[in-house]
Amino acid sequence: MFTNKTLLITGGTGSFGNAVMKRFLDSDIKEIRIFSRDEKKQDDMRKKYNSDKLKFYIGDVRDINSVKNAMYGVDYVFHAAALKQVPSCEFFPMEAVKTNIMGTDNVVTAAVEMGIKKVICLSTDKAAYPINAMGISKAMMEKVFVAKAKTVSENQTTICGTRYGNVMASRGSVIPLFIDQIKSEKPLTITDPEMTRFLMSLEEAVDLVVFAFENAQAGDIMVQKSPASTVGDLALAVKELFNVDNDIHIIGTRHGEKKYETLLTKEEFLVSKDMGDFYRVPADTRDLNYDKYFVDGSQKLTEEGEYNSDNTRRLTVDEIKEKLLALDYVKEELKAWQDR
Repeated sequence: MFTNKTLLITGGTGSFGNAVMKRFLDSDIKEIRIFSRDEKKQDDMRKKYNSDKLKFYIGDVRDINSVKNAMYGVDYVFHAAALKQVPSCEFFPMEAVKTNIMGTDNVVTAAVEMGIKKVICLSTDKAAYPINAMGISKAMMEKVFVAKAKTVSENQTTICGTRYGNVMASRGSVIPLFIDQIKSEKPLTITDPEMTRFLMSLEEAVDLVVFAFENAQAGDIMVQKSPASTVGDLALAVKELFNVDNDIHIIGTRHGEKKYETLLTKEEFLVSKDMGDFYRVPADTRDLNYDKYFVDGSQKLTEEGEYNSDNTRRLTVDEIKEKLLALDYVKEELKAWQDR
């Protein structure tokens, strides 16, 4: 698939960037380019992996010229650069606009101009029925790459995207927070014990992007079927793994948070294609001349409705623990805790 090819990862020093880099580092890929703003994280990666396949580019998706500089000679792009913290984006919504919307437009515009073969843009469940600045900016990001996909031949550049739920133990997520609170002998702080979230590992997030790379058509949004858990059960699972009895403090929902997340809206579920472990949401390829299109009878939404973290399969506490123990981060932290 990537034999003798060059891959560019925007936001390459983040959790996903590290995971996808590790997936392909030992393959027959020719080069992996890490594009990000943080020179310290790049230097840490350079020293940690010490691989001639890794090349590092300082830049910002907000600056199209720096993006173009990194794309010379590139075959494929995984676009993971984003502002993703919900409360931060609530306080600084224009920063979310600049990175998540305008930055994505820069990436796909540069990709078309530079003749990149395929671009995979990473989105989030918060883009479906968005209520916060982060989700709204990601929803607009999806509109940007879907619209751009319609303006270029797939033989030149294929632009598509993925949408996934919470990635377990990713930077800024709740699992590292719980573990830090356990190590500090503090109460575990949770927003709402009945709040539900999809749970995906970083490996599963990479699987989704690879599946999209192999199967998606121009303008598609690919979604992986995922189980969910309540935040309360997740906290209980972490406590049981570490064999502690820390108190749990309920602090209430933060700025812009939902009770549950949605991976497919009702409208998307109606047109989605079931591909086994994944859903494919094809782009609407009609143009603005709507009078050319006719529908016989009334088209009703499917009775199944949307696909969200409240109606997907709910993990038990034991299943959550099993999923946690599959994470290298949790295994390392648990061993250090037991060896203390």
